[in-house]
Amino acid sequence: MSLLYSETALGPLTLQNRLVMSPLTRSRATGNVPNELMAEYYTQRASAGLIITEGTSPSPNGLGYARIPGIFSDAQVAGWKSVTAPVHARGAKIFMQLMHTGRIGHPLNLPAGASVMAPSAVAAAGDMYTDAEGMKPHPVPKAMTEQDLKTTLAEFVQAAKNAVAAGFDGVELHAANGYLLEQFIRPNSNQRTDRYGGSIENRARFVLDVAAATIAAIGKDKVGMRLSPYGVFNDMPLYPEMEADYTYLAEQLNALGLVYVHVLDHSAGGAPAVPASIKATFRTKFKGKLILAGGYDSARAETDLAAGKGDLVAVGKGFLANPDLVKRWQTAATLNAPDPSTFYTPGAKGYTDYPVLAG
Repeated sequence: MSLLYSETALGPLTLQNRLVMSPLTRSRATGNVPNELMAEYYTQRASAGLIITEGTSPSPNGLGYARIPGIFSDAQVAGWKSVTAPVHARGAKIFMQLMHTGRIGHPLNLPAGASVMAPSAVAAAGDMYTDAEGMKPHPVPKAMTEQDLKTTLAEFVQAAKNAVAAGFDGVELHAANGYLLEQFIRPNSNQRTDRYGGSIENRARFVLDVAAATIAAIGKDKVGMRLSPYGVFNDMPLYPEMEADYTYLAEQLNALGLVYVHVLDHSAGGAPAVPASIKATFRTKFKGKLILAGGYDSARAETDLAAGKGDLVAVGKGFLANPDLVKRWQTAATLNAPDPSTFYTPGAKGYTDYPVLAG
């Protein structure tokens, strides 16, 4: 009996299978508003048990990349409604990933009046693409004041309410991959000397405050979180206390009662592997659902589910290039190869035109 294709519970929801479409930034939201092309893209992939959307900003300040969507305006809520309805009609459940980019951004990508802000005024290494002027170095962000923290927390809460109003089954707080919430967790990007910096209890405070406030607003069954321990993307170097820090996070997130934690292992992309001990820690310390992600094929997904290492398995590039990935995995069909040249380009090419199996 295959676990991968069996129904399972996620809080009060029943998922049609245990295969999750990972959040994938695709940069198709012209003007930062979801559109019909995006609705088609997600609907094509609604044979997944759970879809987690691309990173969606709760704030104008979090729109660090070109053409990523938001969830803070009436137009954005309306745009997302055109996504959730057809996805639900095809049987999938859908969570919105709330992603504030923090220091990973550029003023040329932000709307008027918005600013690049972060825990501390420490620029990330590397460059950022802008539609206006091409590649530009990451700027030095504004160090967030206590008032900025209060405002940003309120933006996350309102974004979660907006997501529910747009028909989403819940939200995933993006505390991975070097974006704002992870910037607080990691000591290289968080050099604060107030109650939000220093010890892990302080560095995790804002993340846990956001999670608690979001739960209070929409309910714990509607809130998950993505983490990337040992991830180095967006200038997040390893440090000696990492395993202890993420153990603390596992315990605190369990106490909050999140519906799931989504642990990303970037080793398939060349990052250091997440030690098995950390994944085991989340399995034992965190009692909600555990989503595993990182370089999975169908055989490994089935094996890890059968071994009880996680409850759900998330796949990114496989779903990107194969709208019917569930069917292809079930029938051992050949997979389409993803085209990296169209990952972040506007338009349908490399987005909604990947072929599906006949019948």
